[in-house]
Amino acid sequence: MANKQALNIVKMKKMKADGERLSMLTAYDYPSALLAEEAGIELILVGDSLGNVVLGYDTTLPVTIDDMVYHTRSVTRGAQNTFIVADMPFMTYHGSIDETLRGVRRLMQEGRAQAVKMEGGLEICETVAAVVAAGVPVLGHIGLTPQSVNMIGGYRIQGKDVKDAKRLMDEAKALEAAGAFAVVLELVTEEVAQAISEALSIPTIGIGAGRYCDGQVLVFHDLLRYASPYREKRFVKTYADVGNVIREGISQYVQEVKDRSFPDEGHVFKADETVLESLYGGAGKDGE
Repeated sequence: MANKQALNIVKMKKMKADGERLSMLTAYDYPSALLAEEAGIELILVGDSLGNVVLGYDTTLPVTIDDMVYHTRSVTRGAQNTFIVADMPFMTYHGSIDETLRGVRRLMQEGRAQAVKMEGGLEICETVAAVVAAGVPVLGHIGLTPQSVNMIGGYRIQGKDVKDAKRLMDEAKALEAAGAFAVVLELVTEEVAQAISEALSIPTIGIGAGRYCDGQVLVFHDLLRYASPYREKRFVKTYADVGNVIREGISQYVQEVKDRSFPDEGHVFKADETVLESLYGGAGKDGE
């Protein structure tokens, strides 16, 4: 969309105030980013979920800063008029501020992202504030935080009791105070996500967090069922089953190669008779 105006963090805050929802989608490469932008997506997240979705890992933990730079650069080439956020991968923002800023700089300068995302609550607020002070927008992420999956005991719903709900509220407010421009709420009970959304002046973006967040984010491959085998997720709605279309198309190609129906007359290029004469010495291709 050549005439599309990319969002910025000021517009996003106004959209929340006006009650206008934000649409966000993950993308990991040039063609998916281009399609997302053409479809009107407002924010693209180059998530470290690429480890699970396109690199074949069991978790996001093996994803490196080099992986994130490579994929972010591909996405920003495809979606040049969309606000793009890149994930800071596992253990790249829990050391010194200098170390964190080196990773941020790579995602911004080499990857060409407009913002970075960090998972965590109170424990990362000082880092968030330092990155924001350096002039980089930060998207927070609380609730289910996949980088901490080994600490939280798996992929569990967050905010199911009073203590956990209070923790999430405190974390969200602390991230806002640290300067985050928005907060992702992942696998949070709807009631708690609603309360957090109403308490913050910055947008909340939900994934499995119910109907009352200020925006929603889904994984590209979930939305389009682009996986094999596909694992059903309660919080995901499938809008197209491209995985099945791809599988059927490749299967048909294999069959047509086997039965010699591809390529047919419409897929070949013809040479001039003089070319044939030169190849067969003027005797014709049958040697006569």
